[in-house]
Amino acid sequence: MAFQAIKFYQTGTFTVGNRLLPPETRSVQANMRRTNSLNSGHRACQGCGEALGARYAIDAAMNATANQVIAANATGCLEVFSTPYPETSWQIPWIHSLFGNAAAVATGIAAALKVKGRTDVRVIAQGGDGATTDIGFGCLSGMFERNDDVLYICYDNEAYMNTGVQRSSATPPAARTATTMPVGGHPGNAFGQGKNVPAIAMAHGIPYVATATVAHLRDLEYKVTRAMELRGARYLHIFVSCPLGWGHPSDQSIRIARLAKETGLFPVFEAEHGEVVSVAKIRKRLPVEEYLKPQRRFAHLFSPTPRVDLIARIQEIADRNIRKFGLLEDAT
Repeated sequence: MAFQAIKFYQTGTFTVGNRLLPPETRSVQANMRRTNSLNSGHRACQGCGEALGARYAIDAAMNATANQVIAANATGCLEVFSTPYPETSWQIPWIHSLFGNAAAVATGIAAALKVKGRTDVRVIAQGGDGATTDIGFGCLSGMFERNDDVLYICYDNEAYMNTGVQRSSATPPAARTATTMPVGGHPGNAFGQGKNVPAIAMAHGIPYVATATVAHLRDLEYKVTRAMELRGARYLHIFVSCPLGWGHPSDQSIRIARLAKETGLFPVFEAEHGEVVSVAKIRKRLPVEEYLKPQRRFAHLFSPTPRVDLIARIQEIADRNIRKFGLLEDAT
């Protein structure tokens, strides 16, 4: 199974516990020779989950490919905070695509490398949920359908954060955004809408699809490494919180990501050729309230009058995920 249970020596990066492990079993982030592909000096908000996710993922990809990676990056928070012209925090060959064509640009890079006979250089496309689930969805589906040799990474913070926290098709039900205000009896973002892109990617039958969170570093690094071992289209969907857009303290990004998994709202799994091959079991099942309460985007569910009906509907979503993926240890 890909996912590893947390042990005392897995709690940090340069902690004493990691240094007690043999070098080959340490996390990439615990290695002083990590590439720091997304270096310091960028302008991400404090506690930005996307900045963490991008650094973890690209460092792991560089480690798995002997530093032979080219990245295409869609417009969005990651591009804006990391490359304010004429500066950049990227320490790799990196190109800024338009909002909707990162997958197509990456496909072109992969095709050019194939013509040149460069099988050693690998290509990654990356974008947020807006560039992935909405604006760039057609290019992404085309990349899957052609089975282009690209790893696409979606850093999902569940809204258009860079332009003012507007709803995307990855925004969860009942969430408050600038375009889904809970006015009157309206719940916030409507139920029964949106896209499950990992499931859509699996429906294309591509070689590899996985989900991960920034709270589970070793699992995330493993999945990037596994993806770089394969050829063809691959998709990694990483849960990254946004303290500013979600309204939680900047020091709670890792906790929020962990709660998303432990409640069942974000199932963590991997699939090959459309079939789930491993899931990360829930260690301690928690009610969805534990995840919702720390975030101001869900504050209207608890005050002035608790919306028990809406919370119950969100719990049903988590329960359905738990059944569907067998997320409990005793689930069959």
